[in-house]
Amino acid sequence: MKEVYLLSGLGADKRVFDFVDLSNYKVNYISWIDPGKNESIEDYSFRISKQIFSVRPILIGVSFGGMIAVEVGKHVEIDKIILISSAQSKQHLPYVYRLMGQLKLNKLVPISLFKSVNFLTYWFFGIKDQTEKKLLKSIIEETDSNFLRWAIDKILNWNNIVELNNIISIHGTSDRILPIQKPSYRIIRGGHFMIVNKANEVSNILKMHI
Repeated sequence: MKEVYLLSGLGADKRVFDFVDLSNYKVNYISWIDPGKNESIEDYSFRISKQIFSVRPILIGVSFGGMIAVEVGKHVEIDKIILISSAQSKQHLPYVYRLMGQLKLNKLVPISLFKSVNFLTYWFFGIKDQTEKKLLKSIIEETDSNFLRWAIDKILNWNNIVELNNIISIHGTSDRILPIQKPSYRIIRGGHFMIVNKANEVSNILKMHI
């Protein structure tokens, strides 16, 4: 049975994977660890890669978890990396994000603003269903504030230019947080929360590659 390792987005827990069908695989959840105050994404990824004990496993990363999966792939021999609503290099991030990082604008924003949940949050994530709103609200509110600030800084300042050749990317055409950038598979009208509300389509693609 093929082993897969899952990395959720930002501080989100494994609940985001509850909606996709991974019943035929041996699933391992990689747990987020506390980052050092000024720890680089490269050093953090090396430390988190110590949770992988399999030979040539498959990594599945969602959003920020996909970026970490790419960095882990530089330290561990991986069969393939599957990105969901994520990016594989800094060129795949919106220019405005990189500009914000260069200007350190994120340092000026109180973390409470990043953790506030309102109609704009739901619009950016592309969700309308009340159950999905409740899940997203719970995930954001339960995310550790220090980790969230660190992770946002790493996203805005990600300098990776290496595009690994064993990456498969799945992206929604309506993703407002990470606009689509020539993925392997497009999910029509999929938003940034499509692993939940487009789970069947995501599952069908995963079955083709695991």
